[in-house]
Amino acid sequence: MTRKQKRLAVIAGGMSFILVAVLLVMFAFSQSVAYFYMPGDLAKTPVAPGTRIRLGGLVGAGSVLRGEGSVVRFAVTDPSGEIVNVRYQGILPDLFREGQGVVTEGTFETGSNVFTADTVLAKHDETYMPKDVADRLKAQGLWEEGKGAAPQGEAAKGQEAQGQQTRATP
Repeated sequence: MTRKQKRLAVIAGGMSFILVAVLLVMFAFSQSVAYFYMPGDLAKTPVAPGTRIRLGGLVGAGSVLRGEGSVVRFAVTDPSGEIVNVRYQGILPDLFREGQGVVTEGTFETGSNVFTADTVLAKHDETYMPKDVADRLKAQGLWEEGKGAAPQGEAAKGQEAQGQQTRATP
């Protein structure tokens, strides 16, 4: 074998090793993929029982039923009005409540249209603020109870008024 042939053999071996590694990684990722659906999507294109998916939407009002032990049944709905009944066994997240956003992961039961979830993730709303930040804003007079942070113009007026009060007091 000439020097050029050895070099080509090493390059070909390295490339084949990289190709095999990439194929193995792609195969592993394809096995763990869970597609995201909303109830309206499932009404249009049903999913075969046993197929692992993520189901997202809002927890239906009045739909949460607690069974024996840690079994919970609830409905997931979306703006289209479609409803999917969900069964979950486990401890629900603290943010889980009716009307709140939720993402569940699991499969549909064979011969039934009940979604059996093994993971439930509750989504917080956009007005979430850590307690320590909210406490600081309340102390500064920048927090309106029930409304959140005051708009910037009103916050500046509140600070000016607070500053005038402290200067006026001997």
